[in-house]
Amino acid sequence: MGHHKTLLHIHMPPQPPQILAIDDEPRLLSSLKQLLALNGYVVTTAGDGQSAIAQLRTNNYDIALIDLKMPDIDGREIMRYVTEQNIHTDIIVISGEASFETAVDALRLGAHDFLLKPYAPEQLIKRIENTLERRRLKTESTDIQERLKHSEKLHRFLVNTSPDIIYVLNEEGNFTFLNPRVQQLLGFSREELIGKHYTSLVHEEDLELARYAFNERRTGTRATRNLELRLRTKDDHRGTHKSFATSAMCIELNATGLYSNAGKSAGDERRLLGTYGVARDISGRKQAEAIIRYQAYHDLLTGLPNRTLFKDRLNMVIAQAKRVGQMVAVMFIDLDRFKIVNDTLGHIIGDQLLRAVGRRVQTCLREGDTLARLGGDEFVVLLPQVTHRDAAATVCRKIIDSLAPPFMIDQHELFVGASIGVSVFPTDGATDEELIKNADIAMYSVKNDTRGGYAFYSSNMNSQFSQHLDLEMGLRRALTNHEFVIHYQPQYDTQGLHVCGIEALLRWQHPERGLLYPGDFIHLAEEVGLIGQVTEWILDTSIRQMKAWVDEGIAPPRIAINLSTLDLKRSNLVDEIIDSLDRHGLPGQNLELEITENLIVQDINMATQRLNALARHGISIAIDDFGTGYSSLSYLHQLPIHTLKIDRSFVQDIDPESTGRSVVDAIIAMGHSLDLTIVAEGVETQEQHAWLAQRECHGMQGYLFNRPMPAEELQSILKTSRPATHSMIAAPAGEE
Repeated sequence: MGHHKTLLHIHMPPQPPQILAIDDEPRLLSSLKQLLALNGYVVTTAGDGQSAIAQLRTNNYDIALIDLKMPDIDGREIMRYVTEQNIHTDIIVISGEASFETAVDALRLGAHDFLLKPYAPEQLIKRIENTLERRRLKTESTDIQERLKHSEKLHRFLVNTSPDIIYVLNEEGNFTFLNPRVQQLLGFSREELIGKHYTSLVHEEDLELARYAFNERRTGTRATRNLELRLRTKDDHRGTHKSFATSAMCIELNATGLYSNAGKSAGDERRLLGTYGVARDISGRKQAEAIIRYQAYHDLLTGLPNRTLFKDRLNMVIAQAKRVGQMVAVMFIDLDRFKIVNDTLGHIIGDQLLRAVGRRVQTCLREGDTLARLGGDEFVVLLPQVTHRDAAATVCRKIIDSLAPPFMIDQHELFVGASIGVSVFPTDGATDEELIKNADIAMYSVKNDTRGGYAFYSSNMNSQFSQHLDLEMGLRRALTNHEFVIHYQPQYDTQGLHVCGIEALLRWQHPERGLLYPGDFIHLAEEVGLIGQVTEWILDTSIRQMKAWVDEGIAPPRIAINLSTLDLKRSNLVDEIIDSLDRHGLPGQNLELEITENLIVQDINMATQRLNALARHGISIAIDDFGTGYSSLSYLHQLPIHTLKIDRSFVQDIDPESTGRSVVDAIIAMGHSLDLTIVAEGVETQEQHAWLAQRECHGMQGYLFNRPMPAEELQSILKTSRPATHSMIAAPAGEE
């Protein structure tokens, strides 16, 4: 229990001194051992020089008591051995030779003390105690020197390898010391700066800030802490460090005064020696802060101002306009057809397109105008100091014209347009929020009416915009509330006697507005990204109903389902259709998909891939509204087309005085030559029916026969009208 233990050290009691007594007189050696043992010393004896050297070689002793005269190896040779072998044992010579020369010779050979025989015991003990004390003091002094040397070495290492600039100024403010880091960071060698005034290194704009700080004289809590300022860099050193894009580097300074002493008493006067300072490179932190500030106010994709910065600038411009009585215009730009590009070619191409659009629009603006991106494909423009509304209209036309030429993005030729809404301060709003909101409303009115162009805000647009928002919210609820329904319109053979097909037509049973047709909401479904879910519901519902009619034995050969512009671009479309057919057990031969010509020509390679994959499962492909788009014999040969549907506009134009007959004649003739099924839409009169039958049009649908109707009503018609078989209508190309 006498030991005190800590985590780092175990303090042991001091060991008694080790003494080696050497004398060739056994009786004297024995009494010497007893004397020293009584005084607490551990004594080892040696009766001759040979055994003494052996003991010194193998053991450590604090003191050796040596008699000079011994028969074999005398005391002088033992002392020479101790010196030659660098043995750290202090020697006291005990000799009967009383001459002065003997004592001097012993001390010269390394003895620490000389005691003449005979001696009093107290004399010997005193000499041993004095020698041990000198030994202790010497050991402590050596230890202190070693620690000082190590501390100086460590301090020199820390200073020379510090990532910071460490400097010392004299009382005049001139550099007396700089560590090597100054050359690495600033490009100046230490030799160039030693003796120079600190102001030669401080950036000229920060000289006042550095005064009394860089050459700090205060100490303690009043000394300079974490002061940010800039230091000059050497011109030929610029570019070797990330901060040298300019001729200054940002640093954080800590400095304190240096004094000759701390003042041991109240009367002592401290003398100023200079300043000790540490300058830390914070250019990396400053750069990170600049990036954070930039990201807070800019769109990271395009580099344009974001909503926050746009509103800040708009508020400043509004405040200025109020003082001088000027107008301010805010333009809300929404890109047309961008969603198609983004969904078809992916976000990487879409992002590149947004950046290219931003660059084009920027060329249409003045230096003081602001173009910002709010997100997605929405941009806003701020036009300060507008003298009249025509000036804003001119900018709108310039933007629309600039977007008209195609964009070449990654070998894709892409077309986008713009719908632009404009609001003007102060007539259309007094705050930033009002101006942006009303410009947005004006943009939506353009999108709903013409899809492309521009319009200035007017108060009557509010109701239209409100209806648009209500419709969007209702559309999102329609799927979950089961508000969509399918109406079916039968297709009849040439004679009008047999049902040869059915077209599934989507309707929305709106809880407030009643029955809505696709033209009222399909574009909105595409715009808000719901078209995929809507198409999936149409496919599942129509295929399930067709399978029920097949099981009853009343089904016609095929049911036709329309695909929207965005449907064919969805990568999972084929799997979605096949999964639905498999889930309900309906063969692919019972399904026909209707697409428009415009959809095909947007990306013929993608259309070929998708349609061939569907055709391999027996699914037929029909071209809807044929003749109204980019009709081309090349894609009719290239794609697995089964049916051409003549648009109702041509059918309604059939009369003896009209040129519509020649168009329909040409379509029917082309279909016959390509072995395609021809179906006429919108047949409403007996004359149209008779004329089409005469031209051997294979199928017809329209109000002459039936309007689109719920499944229950069509079911009764199918039961009373014998459905046509596959042989009653023309077979698809390539089929028997």
